[in-house]
This record gives sequence, C-alpha cells and structure tokens, in this order.
Amino acid sequence: MHVHLQAVDPSFERSLSHIVPLFYESVKTSYGPERNNEADMTVVLQAEEDGLTMRASARLTEHRADRERLAQHQRQYPSGASHEERRRTLKQALCFVLLDVLQQDTGIIQPWGILTGVRPTKLLHERLQRGIPMEQAHRELQEDYLISAEKVALMQRIVESQLSALPDLYRLSGEVSIYIGIPFCPTKCAYCTFPAYDIKGSQGSVNGFLAGLHYEMREIGNWLKRNGIAITTIYFGGGTPTSITAEEMDEMYAVMYDYFPNVRHVREITVEAGRPDTITPEKLAVLHKWGIDRISINPQSYTQETLDLIGRHHTVQETTQKFELARISGMENINMDLIIGLPGEGEEEFNHTLSETAKLMPESLTVHTLSFKRASEMTQHKGDAKYKVAGRDEINRMMNRAVEWTDQFGYIPYYLYRQKNILGNLENVGYSKPGIESLYNILIIEEMQTIIGLGCGASSKWVDPVTGSIGRLANPKEPKAYNETFQAYTEAKIEALNKLFRVETQPDPVVL
Repeated sequence: MHVHLQAVDPSFERSLSHIVPLFYESVKTSYGPERNNEADMTVVLQAEEDGLTMRASARLTEHRADRERLAQHQRQYPSGASHEERRRTLKQALCFVLLDVLQQDTGIIQPWGILTGVRPTKLLHERLQRGIPMEQAHRELQEDYLISAEKVALMQRIVESQLSALPDLYRLSGEVSIYIGIPFCPTKCAYCTFPAYDIKGSQGSVNGFLAGLHYEMREIGNWLKRNGIAITTIYFGGGTPTSITAEEMDEMYAVMYDYFPNVRHVREITVEAGRPDTITPEKLAVLHKWGIDRISINPQSYTQETLDLIGRHHTVQETTQKFELARISGMENINMDLIIGLPGEGEEEFNHTLSETAKLMPESLTVHTLSFKRASEMTQHKGDAKYKVAGRDEINRMMNRAVEWTDQFGYIPYYLYRQKNILGNLENVGYSKPGIESLYNILIIEEMQTIIGLGCGASSKWVDPVTGSIGRLANPKEPKAYNETFQAYTEAKIEALNKLFRVETQPDPVVL
C-alpha cells in the first residue's frame, strides 16, 4: 500500500506521515505538493484562513476503487495568537481531517486520536503543573488530540498512582537516577533491539566491559558526592544483568556502595533478572547481601512453543521454579513482563498466561503489546508464516482481558508508554499492587528527572532543573566500542552535569 499526502507545507510532513501507519500495515507514505501517480491512494490536504477562522479539509481518493472520502474542520485561532500558536493550530487541524478520512476509509477508530507520541501521560502532568483544573485538562486532551474518554480516564488513574507513589514528583529535578546497562544475554530474543550480546560471543570481553563500567561508576559517583547531588533510584538493565557471574555481580555492587552517595538512602534499586535461565541461588544470595529485593523475572508467555520460537531458551517450568526460588531467597518485590500478540498466540494462549501468572502473584506486572522494532529479527522476517500475529480485533480483546484481570486481582496502572509499529496502536501498561510501584519507571517515562546512563548502550537523559529542557547522550551499544571509549564518554557526562547543575569548574593550575 502506497499513500501519498498531497500538501504544500513541508514542515508538517513528519506529524502527518506518522498518522498513516496507524491504519495500514506495510504502508509506504510519500509527501509533497504534487500528485504521485505511483500511489494507491492520495489524500489532498488544504487549509485556508479568514481572519481568526481557519478551515482545513482532506479529500481521500483511492485510485483503483474510484472512491472518495471528504473531511472538514473549522476552528478559531485564539485572540492575539502568536505565529507559533497559529502554526500549531493549523498542523492540529490538518491532523484532524487526515485522521477523519482514514477512519472513514478503514472503519478503524483510533482511541489515542492524533497522538503518536511515546509518553501521553506527560500531557496531563504538564497541565496539572500549570494549575489547570482536572476537568479542564481532560477536556483539552479530548479536544486537542481527539483522545477517547476511556484513554483519558486511564491517564488519570496512572497520574494519580504516580503522585501517590512519588508525592514530590514535580520537585525531584535536583536529584538524579542512575541506569546501568549490562549488554549480555544468554541468547537474543527475536523481538529485541536492546543492546544484548551473547555472553559467550566475540563482542569484547566481559572483564573488559566491567572494568570500564566500574570506572564510570567511580567517576560519576565521586562527582555526585562532591556536588551534593542525591540519587533517587538505581536501575540495572540490559541485556540481562544476571548474565554475569555471582562474583562479578558482587564486585559491581561493592563499587556502587563504595562510590555512590548514600546508597542506603536510595529509594529503590532494581535488577532485571528477566531471563529465568540466568538466575541461580548464588546470584540471589548476592542480591540479598546488598539489600536489593526488587527484581524482574519475565516469562513473556507460558506457552513453551512460543518461548522456543522467539529465542528464549528457558522452559515454562523454569520460570515458576526460579520465581519460587527468589521468594525463598527473600525477594519481596518481583516484577513480571507479559507480551500480548506474540507470534502464534491468540486469546486462548494469553488467557493461559494470565491464569499461570495468577498462581504466582508478582508484586508488579507490565503488560506489553508486541511492537515490530525495525532492527529485530522478527521484523526482518515479518512476512514469514512462523511470525504470524493476531489481528487488530483479537489484540484489542486481549488487552481488554488484561485490564479485567489486573482489576480482578487488585493491581493498579501506574505507568504507560507507547511505541511505533505497536500492534493495534495500543500501549504498554505497568501495573502494581498499591504502594509497590517502580519509582524508576515513573521517573524515566515522565521525564521529570535526569537519568545518568552508565554502561553499554546506556542513554543519559539530562532534564534541566531550571528550564525543564531535555538533552541526551548515549554510550556506544557494542561492548568492543564501549571498552575503547568509556573514558571519553565519562568525561562528556561530567561536562554535561557541570552545565546542567551550574557547577563552576576550576581551571587547571598554570605550571611555570
């Protein structure tokens, strides 16, 4: 399918082009002022202004079907609107009419409206921070983005959960959180694009990587101590952090306690142990030794054929056994991840996964909707029969079942994010028992605080405590490249932190 958007203004191309894939799979979108004769469908987008009134229209033509759809939208510019505000209103109106004609053409109603961003709850937080009353904020979300009342209600539940878990959420920009990326896994899952390398492979030694990581931890920890910056949360991700040995884990946590400021006062430390085949009694004992009791053990599915297909080399029984072992070892805060829409799975398989999860009752649960990430094996072989996935209606029914199940067992939604190419244009939602929400997940999704990324593929996100502006700096993804450059990236992070927290650096002494 090739859809051509015929529009004059090139600055709106990105926003408009992102709407088309919400309706069609494997779609090619082109954009320009002239007709494209190679397209299967053309949508002509136009707008005209008359004083404070702006009118937008979209005319969809299916070339082979000889069929047209028409949508129109009219709205008033705010009195005294700036040039930027008028442009924003115009872009919004064009998105409205494009969404309208595509909904007419497909019969698919988008509950997230024109919204294609990753973090929808940020929109509600921003309005609340500006003192906008809740009812007005809800109305603005529905009017400005065409978000359904159901999704706005979900956003409201999540924001309430977040502010209950972190009452000082809007005041945490003076602290930081730390993300530590361990880039190794036993095998690579078919849907994964995270930095995850075979721990027995050739992409640089584990020892070399850990030496670089310890250097970063020491230097950043010393900077935080010198400048009196507290740490709110620490998150060990990857890859699979429990892929390294118990001895290597022990040494890493010792470096954390030796160099990070006031680790015993950090509100939350999480270690992903997502692959059950990496969990051993020795590693659990190390976690217990260092007071770390929040971990993730991720089944993704309780259907063995699915696990084999997607490259997770553990058994269903091993998930249960390792969960129970973690409980016996003193782990009182366990998260699990489930994925809706894995290849070959429908409602029957997903209901089975939920029933098996009910036997374990983890403290928190993240329900992901499968996303075809560009660089994953699954996306590269998307047309293969073995990676066939459920249709949009069945995906929606599975999501609704997840909502019912979490309500039934007393879980509350506490964070949400969306991805490109996500099945059904749905969302990923984190649920937890009340009071056991992952604080790191809230902070990273809502972008209220600087996250310092250490290790392979770790991305630092700088949130200016004064202006709220956001910047980024990513470490190399490959262990070999990381081993060669970690010192330079550490220096770059310290330089960025000095600017971010307005630290005056002393010039080097002049040697005569």
